[in-house]
Amino acid sequence: MSVPRFVISSPGHATIYDYEALALHKNHLLRLVTRGTRRGVAGLPPELVRLNPAVGLATFLSATALPQFHAESFRFRLYPWFDRWARKLLRPGDHIISSYAYANESFKWVRANGGLTFMDAGNSHPENFWTTLVEEHERWGSRFPPVARHYYERSLAMMEHVDYVLSASSFVARTFLERGFKPERILPHPRPVDLSAFKPPERARPPNRPLTVIGTGALCLRKGSPYLFEAFRLIQKSIPTARFVLRRIIGSDVQPLLSRYRDLPITWLERTSPAGLAEHLRQADIFVLPSLEDGLALTVVEALACGLPVITTPNTGASELVTPGVNGEIVPIRDPKAIAEGVFAWAERILAPDWRPKVLIDPCLLSFEHFERVFLGQLRELKLA
Repeated sequence: MSVPRFVISSPGHATIYDYEALALHKNHLLRLVTRGTRRGVAGLPPELVRLNPAVGLATFLSATALPQFHAESFRFRLYPWFDRWARKLLRPGDHIISSYAYANESFKWVRANGGLTFMDAGNSHPENFWTTLVEEHERWGSRFPPVARHYYERSLAMMEHVDYVLSASSFVARTFLERGFKPERILPHPRPVDLSAFKPPERARPPNRPLTVIGTGALCLRKGSPYLFEAFRLIQKSIPTARFVLRRIIGSDVQPLLSRYRDLPITWLERTSPAGLAEHLRQADIFVLPSLEDGLALTVVEALACGLPVITTPNTGASELVTPGVNGEIVPIRDPKAIAEGVFAWAERILAPDWRPKVLIDPCLLSFEHFERVFLGQLRELKLA
């Protein structure tokens, strides 16, 4: 039997860490989870989890007292505190899984004490993230940087202590390859997704429904929201009855731009449950996400599961689930015209009398079983399982 040597370290909660912990525990490889919350991992014995709820409390209080950007920047300031606490729980020979800026000192300590470090890369390389989005913020005259510079610098510094990258998508992998990481150090790391609430409509599309274009992600410069609005305007000119649906999750960087698009017929959705979100998707026709940087966009996966063709960019990560002309289109970043043309191409098919939405994604690729099989297979190849 394998000796449990893996530690997963995260100041907050993210579902991927739960899946990693459960897969490692099931295969007798998990020694410990360190987390800056008061919430453990469902399915794990309590003795395998150490919690620091003070980190989570400070994060919560800042989120309620400060504007979005400042609250996020404060949360990033807590990472060194969490890292110092978590490092004291490490043992020689431990391997560690963590993510950007969470565990700089822990990664350094693990490598110096006979272990290996695994960067869970849910987004692109920090340098790609920063340079792409700094350009975007300058383009739109945002008074905010993409993220606090101290977080970017800490994330970048962590890269020198990374042995293996657990890559959420081929887009993420490419950004690491472009910055000198060797292919053998980048491990594809599929994200399990619970799609139980996301299914196509049972009935045919109502013939009297106007063409409905939806986006269910947050609105911000990183997600390409200004290009989405510009595309909406182009679509409305050609299809005046078209309707647009967006969630009211609006970032500080894009808020000043919204007044330019007050004339658009947008239906705004408030926060809702997964079941409620799925119902809104089933009442729409085409999903659009023109992100400039997105490791693996969950919203794309949910839309495909509800039978919506997706118009997205190569920089969403989830674009590798989209086959042009089959379940959507891949368009360049910063290109409203290409977005609109993709919508027009699919509108012809959707408005035909015989159109019937169906699942446009293989759910097996998003299952925990598939994730576990890939992840454990990689660890066996590295002789760690």
